[in-house]
Amino acid sequence: MAIKLIIFDFDGVIADSEVLSNTVLAECVSGAGLPTTLDDAYRLYMGKRVPEIVSAVEASLGRPLGPDFGAEFQRRALARFRTDLEIVAGARDYLAGFAKLHRCIASTSSPERLAVCLQALQLAESFGANVFSSELVPRGKPHPDIFLYAARQFQVSAAECLVIEDSVGGVQAGVAAGMTVIGLLAASHIRDGHGARLHEAGAHFVAAPSMKRPRSRADC
Repeated sequence: MAIKLIIFDFDGVIADSEVLSNTVLAECVSGAGLPTTLDDAYRLYMGKRVPEIVSAVEASLGRPLGPDFGAEFQRRALARFRTDLEIVAGARDYLAGFAKLHRCIASTSSPERLAVCLQALQLAESFGANVFSSELVPRGKPHPDIFLYAARQFQVSAAECLVIEDSVGGVQAGVAAGMTVIGLLAASHIRDGHGARLHEAGAHFVAAPSMKRPRSRADC
């Protein structure tokens, strides 16, 4: 079946934001009394919604965080995005190359964060209103809700959607939605072995800037 809609994750697929975001998060969590490195933040919190991060930190600390923790993290992260955010390598050319296909963003990030980052990257007009936050649905990734929501907005079936994701949870969400999923290894936070983890999560293909073509699971 022909692809009619490309669904992009945002952080790590279009915005090279994960290093910035998780650096700020590690600083905030450490400041709350739980020493946390950048790699800890990647491992424990990347891809989660802020309320889920707060719950996980509170469980590790054994006590509630202050009521302003989530808002302070968001404030500090947005400030970094406004000054330091860059686009993922190759993303702008990819968007231009597939301009004739319907496209949207389906992200765990908040609407405010998405708006700030798209503005910083000068990409707001590239997606218009077709920017969907998981705040619109009951469950975040790895559940398929946000991808199925996106497909409904364009009145296409799951089989007609291509998802581009960089995280294990995002790949799992796309597979659970019944969509074709490409795992992308292009952002600066990607570590050795991440492609194998995306394959294990069910990605139909894994692609990196140095690859001549996407690798299917049959290639491994």
